[in-house]
Amino acid sequence: MLEKIIEVKKLVKKYKKANKPAVDSITFDVKKGEFFALLGPNGAGKTTIISILTTILNKSGGEVKIVGFDIDKEADKIRKNIGIIFQNPSLDLNLTAEENIRFHALIYGLYPFRPSFSLMPEEYRREVFKLAEIIGIKKDIVKPVKTFSGGMKRKLEIVRSLIHKPKILFLDEPTSGLDPVSRRNLWKYLQDIRKRYKTTIFLTTHYLEEAEDADRILIIDRGKIVTLGTPAKIKKELIDSSIILNAKDKAALKSELDAMKLDYEGHGPFKIKLNGKNPQKIIKSIRSDLTYLDINNPKLEDAYLKLIAKGIK
Repeated sequence: MLEKIIEVKKLVKKYKKANKPAVDSITFDVKKGEFFALLGPNGAGKTTIISILTTILNKSGGEVKIVGFDIDKEADKIRKNIGIIFQNPSLDLNLTAEENIRFHALIYGLYPFRPSFSLMPEEYRREVFKLAEIIGIKKDIVKPVKTFSGGMKRKLEIVRSLIHKPKILFLDEPTSGLDPVSRRNLWKYLQDIRKRYKTTIFLTTHYLEEAEDADRILIIDRGKIVTLGTPAKIKKELIDSSIILNAKDKAALKSELDAMKLDYEGHGPFKIKLNGKNPQKIIKSIRSDLTYLDINNPKLEDAYLKLIAKGIK
């Protein structure tokens, strides 16, 4: 059984003058090395939860342990073991990329202060170049951040957040504002880093396709847990796979579907709900000449929207 690196028990956060808690007694855990995604609509409590887990915000009740440390008593130890990439870049634009990394390393007490990159310890310089090469900004490491594109700034934030070798990397909307190509490339680098360093990734995102590869997903709404499980489990529970068929002789195809006692809708095309049945066996059993065939596998977005729609009612 994998070690729990994040433990949350009956977590509560209630803001002053609020009628209801922003986070309402939720319990979950994250395993070491896991890719864990936290999803929910605006106002669901995602930002509050990640702010508490990263020691930025105090909780109102419950228990939280990060890397085995109690968040109330050992916040400093927790901060040394986590890296954070926020939705909005937190870089100093007047410094070079390396200077942003250097001051971050100094804040964490990793190295003594030196006025230039060349005077920093060899270990630091080697680590900066290694991470910058993995992320793809090695040739830009001495350039001013104000010359960087949005994608390059995100890459720099990853390098900076990894310089102290965190056990958990918190990503709060990490690709917000990036174009599709930059988003895809950024995730390629993040997955590469996860494999290299066995880093636990805790993600919040509005781009649901980014959570498709998560080991587990926690969906919250109005401060409460809606569901928790693997993407496959969540999709299977909410939306069944289906086959869409059509034939020139629709009446004959309908008779075959009725004879097989299949659950379908439509009058051609016919949408057949699989309900756990093998699609290949169904297709092989049909004698009608098909003019259209499509197997519809549900996406995480479909399941998510169905869940949230239930909560709105």
